[in-house]
Amino acid sequence: MSGGAAGAPRPLPSSGPKSLREMPHPLATSSSEEMGPALSPSPELLLPRGIADKDLSLPNGTPVETSSPASSSSLLNRLQLDDDLDGETRDLFVTVDDPKKHVCTMETYITYRVTTKTTRAEFDLPEYSVRRRYQDFDWLRNKLEESQPTHLIPPLPEKFVVKGVVDRFSEEFVETRRKALDKFLKRITDHPVLSFNEHFNVFLTAKDLNAYKKQGMALLSKVGESVKYVTGGYKLRSRPLEFAAMGEYLDTFSLKLGTIDRIAQRIIKEQLEYLVELREYGPVYSTWGGLEVELSEPLEGVSACIGNCCTALEELSEDMTEDFLPVLREYILYSESMKNVLKKRDQVQAEYEAKLEAVALKKEDRPKVPTDVEKCQDRVECFNADLKADMERWQNNKRQDFRQLLMGMADKNIQYYEKCLTAWESIIPLLQDKPETK
Repeated sequence: MSGGAAGAPRPLPSSGPKSLREMPHPLATSSSEEMGPALSPSPELLLPRGIADKDLSLPNGTPVETSSPASSSSLLNRLQLDDDLDGETRDLFVTVDDPKKHVCTMETYITYRVTTKTTRAEFDLPEYSVRRRYQDFDWLRNKLEESQPTHLIPPLPEKFVVKGVVDRFSEEFVETRRKALDKFLKRITDHPVLSFNEHFNVFLTAKDLNAYKKQGMALLSKVGESVKYVTGGYKLRSRPLEFAAMGEYLDTFSLKLGTIDRIAQRIIKEQLEYLVELREYGPVYSTWGGLEVELSEPLEGVSACIGNCCTALEELSEDMTEDFLPVLREYILYSESMKNVLKKRDQVQAEYEAKLEAVALKKEDRPKVPTDVEKCQDRVECFNADLKADMERWQNNKRQDFRQLLMGMADKNIQYYEKCLTAWESIIPLLQDKPETK
């Protein structure tokens, strides 16, 4: 795996002058004067609040009053969403393991075993085991985006790799991808809405997933339709302040991570180049010791010491390649996914504002607000509630993941320097003057 990291890193944008610490938390509490109204159309176009409370339908068309988990806002009172969600309160467990290579006439590919254990009533059996390839995971993600457009869908690891730089069938690459796919499913499993999605159920249980794929593109949800066919040419006046802050935070966050990823790749490349030099450097002392009988023992000690340092550096580089870089890349993709959801929210709000203006232009004494305008407002508010809930969940996951990542990085570096220190300290007695024997 470490050999693959030696390739030229893909250039990423610079961090820019703005510090991440300066960015306000998108969900930080603030006064109503600071945040402004939930929507931003002009005051004369605002609807009575009673309309928002009437006939609210969720992305799948289900009324809020039902028990269907189609919106995170309808589940907050029924599910524990704390960071420390323990195993006793969870009822769905999914793991990805046992990668296998398949060589066919037309293609070669890897499949992974997806094992599910659950006590949910939506499943006919308590345990399932199916095999899936990458394109199946990609199908699942596309279906989740279609059917749950108001929610943040976890990213998949990038499918394509540069040929000649990374062998996509190597043991190291396959294991790295397996970990990423396992994390992808676990994030969906832990989500109070996505984990109940019918496509996710099919993905976990169907022996022949291709039969479902051949059914063609399913109809988009009502929210998805309005996102896709939003009124053309209408520009959103302005985002509500909380979502504007969210967008600014994501822009800065992705730039910072992009810079860290680019520099980390360069550090790994330089470490591997240094490792090549060390491997040539150490044996020189050993061959020198063969010519100097009196210095043979200390020179052999130096050679062995450098060899131990080589081993320690190789382990450090592998840890950065296999553990550090994948987390950075996942969160870069995560921030892009969140930006896409923000854009969808903006499109729905733009549609809502356009409909309000059309109603206002009729200039009737007592205009009746059309039903489609009411439903459009409901969709905007559904987007707002789901997006804020997902952002908060994402922030909690991010804090946990990066705390664990940075602690692991510190521990690996401490281990590396301790191994090098031990190696060099071991040869000091060989270099010290020994009393002459009479």
